[in-house]
Amino acid sequence: MAEAKRGDKVKVHYKGTLEDGSIFDSSEGHDPLEFEIGSGQVIVGFDEAVTGMSPGEKKSVLIPVEKAYGEYSGDLVMTVPQEQVPPDLNPEEGMRLEVGGPEGQIMLVTVMETNDDHIILDANPPLAGKDLNFDLELVSIG
Repeated sequence: MAEAKRGDKVKVHYKGTLEDGSIFDSSEGHDPLEFEIGSGQVIVGFDEAVTGMSPGEKKSVLIPVEKAYGEYSGDLVMTVPQEQVPPDLNPEEGMRLEVGGPEGQIMLVTVMETNDDHIILDANPPLAGKDLNFDLELVSIG
């Protein structure tokens, strides 16, 4: 039976959970996730977990921080004066925003705190610093 390898387009059903058992993402009730192994479309640990699986195979894996979204970095938390915030924005805690980075790139940030003087933005991925558990089922290759 065929085994998934680098360069293969695969379809995978998955459920992702944190250490406490809370679900952070799942394909349940949706089409399976489709991606090319090794293309950078998914985190490294997900690619590695699917590699070698055969269609119909199921498994559970723990993806450590370094093969998921990396360690949480305090350097990616920034304080922005309110006068630099567009007046029509009205940021609220937990809101996700796109902002321009120092080199013109677009960064996705989370509003951590807001007050009359400033807002605090966090550019870390929401799952940074966390080990991730996945239940996987390889639906198809190709």
